[in-house]
Amino acid sequence: MGHTVSEFGRKLVSYDEDPEFEAALSAELKHTHYDFVFTVNYFAAISEVCFSCGTPYVVWTCDNPLISMFHKSLFYPTNYIFTFDKTNELELKGMGVTQVWHLPLAVDTNRLDEVIALDGKTYEHEVCFIGSLYERNTYDKLEASLPPYLRGYFDAAIEAQLQISTGNLLERLLTPEIMAEVQEYVELEKSEDSFSDLSLIFATTVLGFKVAAEQRSRALRQLSGRHQVAIYSNSNTKELIGLEKCGTVDYWTEMPRVFHGSKINLNLTIPDIKSGIPLRVFDVLGSGGFLLTNFQAEMPACFEIGKDLVCFESPEEMVEKCDYYLTHEEERIAIAQHGYETVKNKHQLKQRLQRMLAIVSDADPA
Repeated sequence: MGHTVSEFGRKLVSYDEDPEFEAALSAELKHTHYDFVFTVNYFAAISEVCFSCGTPYVVWTCDNPLISMFHKSLFYPTNYIFTFDKTNELELKGMGVTQVWHLPLAVDTNRLDEVIALDGKTYEHEVCFIGSLYERNTYDKLEASLPPYLRGYFDAAIEAQLQISTGNLLERLLTPEIMAEVQEYVELEKSEDSFSDLSLIFATTVLGFKVAAEQRSRALRQLSGRHQVAIYSNSNTKELIGLEKCGTVDYWTEMPRVFHGSKINLNLTIPDIKSGIPLRVFDVLGSGGFLLTNFQAEMPACFEIGKDLVCFESPEEMVEKCDYYLTHEEERIAIAQHGYETVKNKHQLKQRLQRMLAIVSDADPA
């Protein structure tokens, strides 16, 4: 797009504070003028440096919620935060953050077209899932140390969350009384400038990941009993019987070809993402793949359900729709093509970045 970009390639030890990293970045910003610093997701340590140097800090989130964002630096006027989740934008504005905008994710279909057109290995699957199984989640490590009452309560909370395809029940189920008991068994480690609390962390990185683990393993077991299901993951898949276990796949050079060649690509959104559309949806559609996904509240604003992609509201409906679209090839191909055209015309990275730059430019007093 005509901008000069420098990559600052130093390891950040801590998201909240890293004196060595901060000193190096500060020296760079004082030595060379930059219009802004950009990162995917938020890093408080970088925000602190940008504020001290008077350099705008532009963030585009792809995960929600970001524990690192719950930090005193969030309110600095040098921050320009773009979040892919509308619910997150409303939450931050409710906290008093003014420099925050909703910006859905996107892909570059030109790059994806080039990757798919290359000669090389072909991928052909009936049903394909790419992603983590979250089998190494924190809840499984903590569970044995919790008393029976709490274990039973959390088992019920997890099961309740699994019964809905969108939205998040977990935070509402973590009452002050329950969290007071949890504090006796779980210690929260955070910097003194962080205002994240145990309830937020427990609902997301503990229970949220456990729900994702159960959701994904159950879905794959159900489908593998009826269809040929392939999984690409760096997770331990040994307990999933009947799946075609394909190991890992490179995001840049192989994943688009997998999406393009698979008859049905499955997306299962982690419940921590409350309303936003995960990047996987754009990855699949931008590669010309057919997508079967759980419903997210923001999908109707970006896509025509049933024409660009297909949604399910329950595990049973997921199986039924797999059955249907594997036997209705013309419909399946037409939906994949329509979804590709929608992403190509409306959800390109360049379009998103143009909007981002326009907002930053208008918001910048300079």
